[in-house]
Amino acid sequence: MPLWLTIKDKQKIMIRQALKCSILVTGLFFVFSSTSLSAQGAKNLWQTLGKITYKKVMDESLGFKVDVPIFSEEIKVLEGKTVEIKGYIIPVEGYKNHKEFVFSAFPYSMCFFCGGAGPETVMEVFSQEPIKYTAESITIKGKLSLNDNDINRLIYSLSDAVLVSKPN
Repeated sequence: MPLWLTIKDKQKIMIRQALKCSILVTGLFFVFSSTSLSAQGAKNLWQTLGKITYKKVMDESLGFKVDVPIFSEEIKVLEGKTVEIKGYIIPVEGYKNHKEFVFSAFPYSMCFFCGGAGPETVMEVFSQEPIKYTAESITIKGKLSLNDNDINRLIYSLSDAVLVSKPN
């Protein structure tokens, strides 16, 4: 700083510099924390996705009431975001190849289709490249979509998915 500045001027300059630094650090934190749910959060994402309720709504085409998911605000903010999630590939007939499959929070023996888990514990996955089946848990990353209007689809789907980590 130039010597001819008063102490008050020097203090103002130092405060401005500190504010700029603080804004920069805050901005960097926001960028890194909002672009993708981290691998550390991959285990806990299933817990977040479980924060739903259901309401009974008459489906005219079926002629009876169906459960429609009501997503919490915590889930709604994830829609369209790139997220990482850890889970298990579930072999299900009707899914064409290793680029389209069902992914579960639980292994096959405990998943929604076979055990006592709910529909919020599975999602449809559409991957960019084939992901080889394994009975072990894997971590994948993709764009999360929510479904509360098509009863022929799962309530969660992950598009443009890529494999992040292979089985241990």
